Amino acid sequence: MKFKFDIECTPEEARAFIGLPNVAPMQERMMKELEDRLQENMRNLSPEEMVKTWMPATIQGFGEMQKMFWTQMGVKMPDGNQEGGDE
Repeated sequence: MKFKFDIECTPEEARAFIGLPNVAPMQERMMKELEDRLQENMRNLSPEEMVKTWMPATIQGFGEMQKMFWTQMGVKMPDGNQEGGDE
C-alpha cells in the first residue's frame, strides 16, 4: 500500500510544523554584524592605511625607505655621503 502526500507550504510554515525554531531574527542580526565588519575592513583597505600597516613605524616615507635600501646595498647616497659602508 502506498500513500502520497503533496503539501504546499512555505519554508517558514514547514519549519513551524516540524517544530524547528525561527532563526530569522538571529540570522538578520548576524548578517548585519557581518556587513558592518566587512564595511569596517573595506575602510581600512585604503591605500594610505595599507602602506601604514605594511611599513614599519620607523620608516616615515619613500625617502627613508630608499635610504634604507641604499644603505643595505653599501652604495653612496645621492648627496655624496656613504652610510653603512665599512670604510
